[in-house]
Amino acid sequence: MRIITDTGALYSPEEGKKLGFDVLPLNVIADKKSYKEYVDISSQEFLEIVKEGHIPSSSQPSIGETMEMFEKYPDEDILVINMADGLSGTYQSTVSAKESVDHSENIHVINSMTLCGPQRYLVEKAVTLKEKGMDIHHMMKELHKSIACEKSFLIPQDFGFLKRGGRLTPLAATLGGMLKITPIMTTTKDAKRLEKYAMKKTLKSAIKEIIKAFQELGVNEDFKIYVTHAGVLQQAQDVVKQLQKTFENTVIEIYELSPVFIAQGGPGCIAVQTIRK
Repeated sequence: MRIITDTGALYSPEEGKKLGFDVLPLNVIADKKSYKEYVDISSQEFLEIVKEGHIPSSSQPSIGETMEMFEKYPDEDILVINMADGLSGTYQSTVSAKESVDHSENIHVINSMTLCGPQRYLVEKAVTLKEKGMDIHHMMKELHKSIACEKSFLIPQDFGFLKRGGRLTPLAATLGGMLKITPIMTTTKDAKRLEKYAMKKTLKSAIKEIIKAFQELGVNEDFKIYVTHAGVLQQAQDVVKQLQKTFENTVIEIYELSPVFIAQGGPGCIAVQTIRK
């Protein structure tokens, strides 16, 4: 069995290879140049380009690239874990690639309904279940159990990036001129777009609101929490400390966002997410 994901899971192709799975890189475009994230450009390098004033955009791996990956494993079951359909075209592109190869019946594509930290966890869980000898159908059931108990929040610093990306509900898009306060965004129920969750005066009060939501979800030691950021490590570390006071028995991991998520959420954004193990 082969496990394939995209860089929405915050793994580079090189890291994936070492851990026993394949990673298809997403693409970012800035200053009239296209880059494969984690291959051609790092998060820090991309941040510098964006800070120079270049307007970034992003795109999924091409159908041809995905087909090429599938054709490497014609005789194996393939499990693909893609970032949320709607927030990216990657899932739809993968489904199209699957339908275009001869051994499509062996390819199973999961819409993770999430991205970043929780998507990373789903990939890690799949690798662990594979190592335990679980078949692909039972593995998919176990992954969907985790997907059903996932919650994601985003705190942007520059609303213009989200508006340009078209990943907002109409109501949320009207918040663009209100950034004297701290907006908290969350995914819609179908995970296809972002919507307003709450508006707070400070980052600290925003995290308090997120903590409340996690408590309502029942977050405990059976969950993992992820804090990811676009070039604001100190703020992200402060968020982790605030979360740890309430969820002292919950594993909390911190990562830098990939170039694609910097293009979507903008420099300085922070995502706070959780998923059941």
